[in-house]
Amino acid sequence: MAMAAAPSVAVGTVPLGVLLRREVTKERMERPDVLCGEANRSRKGEDFTLLRADAGQRVAGDPSTSFSVFALFDGHNGSGAAIYAKENLLNNVLRAIPTCVSREEWLAVLPRALVAAFVKTDKDYQAVAETSGTTVTFVIIDEWVVTVASVGDSRCILESAEGSVYYLSADHRFDSNPEEVERVTACGSKVGKMDIVGGPEVGPLRCWPGGLCLSRSIGDLDVGECIIAVPHVKQVKLSNAGGRIIIASDGVWDDLTCEMALDCSRGFPSDIAANRIVNEAIQPRGIRDDTTCIVIDILPPEKLAPSPPKRQRKIAFNNMFRRKSPDVPFKTDREYAEPDVVEEIFEDGSAMLSKSYQILLSA
Repeated sequence: MAMAAAPSVAVGTVPLGVLLRREVTKERMERPDVLCGEANRSRKGEDFTLLRADAGQRVAGDPSTSFSVFALFDGHNGSGAAIYAKENLLNNVLRAIPTCVSREEWLAVLPRALVAAFVKTDKDYQAVAETSGTTVTFVIIDEWVVTVASVGDSRCILESAEGSVYYLSADHRFDSNPEEVERVTACGSKVGKMDIVGGPEVGPLRCWPGGLCLSRSIGDLDVGECIIAVPHVKQVKLSNAGGRIIIASDGVWDDLTCEMALDCSRGFPSDIAANRIVNEAIQPRGIRDDTTCIVIDILPPEKLAPSPPKRQRKIAFNNMFRRKSPDVPFKTDREYAEPDVVEEIFEDGSAMLSKSYQILLSA
């Protein structure tokens, strides 16, 4: 399902140090409550999830440094790659992060660690010599900071407390990503629809050889080097009003828009919300694919369920994030104190990320 692109604007990112210092120099925000719900309707049994509200601690033995991990693995051509990624990706992320670093340093290195872990997991799985593949949408939540790494077409969206909606993942389907079509073609593969002898081309755009309709994944040993495991990575900071994250496989997004998923689940607890989204997705045509949804609520402490957003807004894209130009000097925290704003810290989906982080990958 293709999504329209918003006009781009030349803006920079908000410095991570500024965002984190705000928590210290002003009245410190309490740690949020992170609640999660999951729903699944299986047809092929190739969707897998990882749900860890308490996945680990940045400082061993200090519960105040705990973080959460939620991930969705949508396998294809078998379940081997999805299972392997579920069992190994988190450990590879943690191994790529230096020890004895501050929270600011930990969050700053996290995007690089995710890139390194995705590439390493893919490389290690290829040694198994299986041909299955998987999409991955991998979410790490540390207090109010959310970091998302994704390959494939299992999307992740965020609705902030005030009602704005943001995409936290990228869509690596050829049909909706002309930049990836150009990259894969330049790499030497052919991108086109399935050619039926004596008839018209049919179906979605695919990469040949192999016939995969995705430009990025983990696994897929049989489709060549043009299909890569380098993820799109995005890191944002929520206000202390919190928000709701929805991660879902293409079994949901093939039948629902973001607005439809949010509308049918808004105001319900995360577990009920996930079930409502899946049921809404399969209602028109039945279960045509594995259909999985994870709903994560990031809430102010002791707020047991999300309230409907204070005001409804249109879907917001990358340029709706509050960002700071790199050419503007550091400002005081007071100038960044606008309430209920989702602030972008980092975003990069370049296929060259793994080369940029070569030191980490070779460690």
